[in-house]
Amino acid sequence: MARRVVWINLAQKDRFQIFSYWNNRNKSKVFSKKLNKLINDSLQAICELPHIGKPTQRVNIRIKIIRDYLVIYKITQNEIIVLRIWDSRQNPKELKY
Repeated sequence: MARRVVWINLAQKDRFQIFSYWNNRNKSKVFSKKLNKLINDSLQAICELPHIGKPTQRVNIRIKIIRDYLVIYKITQNEIIVLRIWDSRQNPKELKY
């Protein structure tokens, strides 16, 4: 059963900051658009097969690796809730979800 994707505010903020960083660094939106497509395609796959992500110590929370980013999501009966998008090159001790 396919689930729908729900973004919490913190995940939306993460995504905006990541895209803003790449837009400013590259002076172009090309990479951000490609990264956005990768994230959306991965979320579609997660909706179909929610357990493809790596399990965490928390119940029903998994991590999907997309390039240098971790998409942290929670599985519910009808939804995939995106909790964070984390750049894996950052200090993991600062990650809160």
